[in-house]
Amino acid sequence: MRYPLAAVGLAFAANAALAGVPTLAECAEASDFIANAARARDNGIARSAFLQRLDDDLIVIRAFPVSLRWFAKDVDDERLLRDAAARVFDRPGAPGTHHAEFFASCLERAIG
Repeated sequence: MRYPLAAVGLAFAANAALAGVPTLAECAEASDFIANAARARDNGIARSAFLQRLDDDLIVIRAFPVSLRWFAKDVDDERLLRDAAARVFDRPGAPGTHHAEFFASCLERAIG
């Protein structure tokens, strides 16, 4: 295809209204979150402390209507985010590496 990014953009636009289908912006922001998790790890935050805080935040997010939530709109979104955050601690790598891996998995979910 001559314009692969355009195809991805159209796929996001077509699916953006569906709950559980992240937008391109949400994938980018969530990827930033995962990269920041790696930075927090590098600065000494413990795996258990980080994941507990994330779990607590996800509980609070569930109190809001889906239309007002950032990224974690359903349990699949939560699982994707939490699993990626756990990998940051279980398989330490550079923040940019974790960012790229999450972004790719998020895109796959969005257009898959």
